[in-house]
Amino acid sequence: MPDLLIELFSEEIPARMQARAAEDLKRMVTDGMVEAGLTYAHAGSFATPRRLTLAVEGLAERSPDTREERRGPKVGAPDKAIDGFVRGAGVAREDLEIRDDKKGQVYFAVIARPGRPAAEIVAEVLEQTIRSFPWPKSMRWGAGSLRWVRPLHRILCILTGPDGHEVVPLDVDGIVAGDVTEGHRFMSPGEIRVSSFDDYAAKLKRAHVMLDPEERAETIRADAQNMAFAAGLELVEDAALLREVAGLVEWPVTLMGEIGAEFLDLPPEVLQTSMREHQKFFSLRDKSGQITRFVTVANRETADHGATILNGNQRVLAARLADAVFFWKNDLAEAAAGMGKWLENLSSVTFHAKLGSEAERVGRIAELAKQLAPAVGADVDAAEQAAQIAKADLTSEMVYEFPELQGIMGRYYAKKAGYSTDIANAVAEHYAPLGPSDDVPTASVSVAVSLAEKLDKLAGFWAIDEKPTGSKDPYALRRAALGVIRLVLVNDLRLPLAERVDGDLLSFFHDRLKVHLRDEGIRHDVIDACLSMEGNDDLTLLVKRAEALSAFLKTEDGANLLAGYRRASNILTQAEEKDGVEYSFGADPAHAQTDEERALFSALDAKGPEIEAALSAEDFAAAMAGLAGLRAPIDAFFEAVQINADSAILRRNRLNLLSQIRSLCLKVADLSRIEG
Repeated sequence: MPDLLIELFSEEIPARMQARAAEDLKRMVTDGMVEAGLTYAHAGSFATPRRLTLAVEGLAERSPDTREERRGPKVGAPDKAIDGFVRGAGVAREDLEIRDDKKGQVYFAVIARPGRPAAEIVAEVLEQTIRSFPWPKSMRWGAGSLRWVRPLHRILCILTGPDGHEVVPLDVDGIVAGDVTEGHRFMSPGEIRVSSFDDYAAKLKRAHVMLDPEERAETIRADAQNMAFAAGLELVEDAALLREVAGLVEWPVTLMGEIGAEFLDLPPEVLQTSMREHQKFFSLRDKSGQITRFVTVANRETADHGATILNGNQRVLAARLADAVFFWKNDLAEAAAGMGKWLENLSSVTFHAKLGSEAERVGRIAELAKQLAPAVGADVDAAEQAAQIAKADLTSEMVYEFPELQGIMGRYYAKKAGYSTDIANAVAEHYAPLGPSDDVPTASVSVAVSLAEKLDKLAGFWAIDEKPTGSKDPYALRRAALGVIRLVLVNDLRLPLAERVDGDLLSFFHDRLKVHLRDEGIRHDVIDACLSMEGNDDLTLLVKRAEALSAFLKTEDGANLLAGYRRASNILTQAEEKDGVEYSFGADPAHAQTDEERALFSALDAKGPEIEAALSAEDFAAAMAGLAGLRAPIDAFFEAVQINADSAILRRNRLNLLSQIRSLCLKVADLSRIEG
């Protein structure tokens, strides 16, 4: 079984597109081959700035022969119907077979398709892949009609077997497939002929090309860490930057440079952001957290060991940081004056056409933060003040240059303006959490302002009917709802949402909570069983109930009690439908006829108050434990007692006893919603 190697060699592919493109190449080619009948054992794809590569192992030599029988119209049907069937089946009319059917004789077409060699199928699939490749942006060049992300120069496509390799015959707009590639643009120019994937990877490595992006990223990370360690510093981890830089080079060469002393007074966040965004530099910090040096990654080795490259980078960095120093000094002066100008400027910053300016929004957030403060244990005045200045840095010069620093710079400016540490921290943290793995604020003032910011956003967009639809969520409302949920749960807040949001928005919170709890391992039906209970707008209470129920149902007692509840509920439902009455009261122990019946009455009398007391105390684990104590007497009752007794009095009494079981279980959660 041969192996397949494909390389599409072009001008530089943007780093942000490489990983997706490599996956698309693998998906489109392998799906196309499988659809055509070619099987394979394994496939792997790779990307560098100048190439997409696909290696397929264990490819079938040809597709199998196939035979299909297709039923056609009846004998004697109109010629148009028969001709249409013949065209669709791809056979001649005289080749049709006549067979007996239940309703008479019908035509059958026997369609035999011989298998095709792998090379023919690969050529067909690869050409279709190239012509329909889903680049986010593509271009045409020269006089051809082909579109690619950047001009496509070469197609390498070979099948390698025990007797050597063969080039797959393919011509796409004059680009003829071959067994030739190129190495590094500067360090190993010229053609390289290859015969297999192993040969290809080895020759590329000798030609200063690391094919695997994971290897490039690990090389960069390890070299940067070693440089930092040797200088007594620490590398600031930045996974996104590492992926991007690994996509900018084929042969990573790490270089360490210094930051001018005149820039070291800038906040470390400014230094890191400026270097990352403008020049793709990694930051190195000392033990105090101050960033003092950087690591840049070149795409080549040089005779002067990168000195010229580093010198040029440091000059450009100095110019960038000089701008940052200018912004910083101007902003500090405005902050020292109280930030009044920035707050006034918020009136001219539109939050949303239907929801007003940022200044109007700040007013709403401040009022809401003041209302929320007692519920989260925050000082009312501090929460209001923090909310009033939380958005002030949006009109500062530094945040205008680096929008991702909003909030972070606000903390520095609030301190400069003389506000307390709690207020300054709340300004920095009021956007958090930004995602499922982001840290959640726990300081009370920060919690109040963060909740107010998110609840105002959600309520506002719900009011103007701008809700998420499908995969579209342009205002990140799902993220805002998850932020509220995590703030409430992490801080164990008792914050009934029904007092602050309408029912539709509350349902949205419940949907996001389901997603969050499913990620935590709690089944959706367990959550539904708890959502049906009173107080479901209190997310902390809701989650405590769901966690306790989830744990209970995983036990043997929980599973058996659920079965007992279902049996009781089913018998009751059938009896109530048949009799046209509700059996919901009046079970009398005096009518008990068996020891099992009397034992169940006793258990319900003992456990009922215990369970209700636990529920009143919101001790759901204790309530579940109380239910577990009912499992044995309920099982014994069903084993020994006939519900539908001949005596109407006994039957009614036993049905009312079942009603007690059902009612008590439903006080804990709506077990009817539990599946399976």
